[in-house]
Amino acid sequence: MITLDNVTKQYGRKKSLDGLTYTFECGKVYGILGPNGSGKSTMMKAIAGLVYPTEGKVLIEGKPVSRNIARNLAFLSTEGMLYKSFRVEQMIQFFKSQYADFSKDKAEELLAFMELDRRQRVSELSKGQQGRLKLLLVLARKTDILLLDEPFVGLDPMVRDTIVKSLVSFIDFGKQTVIITTHEITEIEPILEEALLLEQGKITASCNVEQVREEQGLSVLEWLKTNVHRGALA
Repeated sequence: MITLDNVTKQYGRKKSLDGLTYTFECGKVYGILGPNGSGKSTMMKAIAGLVYPTEGKVLIEGKPVSRNIARNLAFLSTEGMLYKSFRVEQMIQFFKSQYADFSKDKAEELLAFMELDRRQRVSELSKGQQGRLKLLLVLARKTDILLLDEPFVGLDPMVRDTIVKSLVSFIDFGKQTVIITTHEITEIEPILEEALLLEQGKITASCNVEQVREEQGLSVLEWLKTNVHRGALA
């Protein structure tokens, strides 16, 4: 269980997160939606122990988040992660050396699924291939929590489709807690259980995806459009 307890993160006078309170339940898949600058990435970094709240607390299983406890989760970041001089195989070996929960067998399965060449250097990979490699490195870890920050950013529709299929195939549904920030709502909707709308550092709306579909006849995108403040997605 991940708990955000009145979390505020301030940079100078600007609040990236503003009194954020929410509990992510174990074994569910969450989509964090909202416009650019709403605080989605800051929230993910706070859960991952990469930034610390100005006020409030982030707890995992009741324990305050630190860099040590955050090693028990896997975080796909929009920046960093890959060393351009490394070959794909070297990136896999590096992650295996850093994380005790990294599964070489699962990495091999993902390598074939993602159609990546272990001999290629990261610098030679296309943006789509780099995105698939980052996802491989995260999904190969046997961890209870997966944080995926904009896994589709800058990728073409075919690559996004491959990534969604890999999530369906390699996430342990019902056991792993998965939090995904994304603008590509339609692609990711089939695997979402809960959706949250983040605006100006606050959760302004949330829903159970299946309930919204059955009771209101709305897709997540339609639900989002009815709840987001006017002009926020422009």
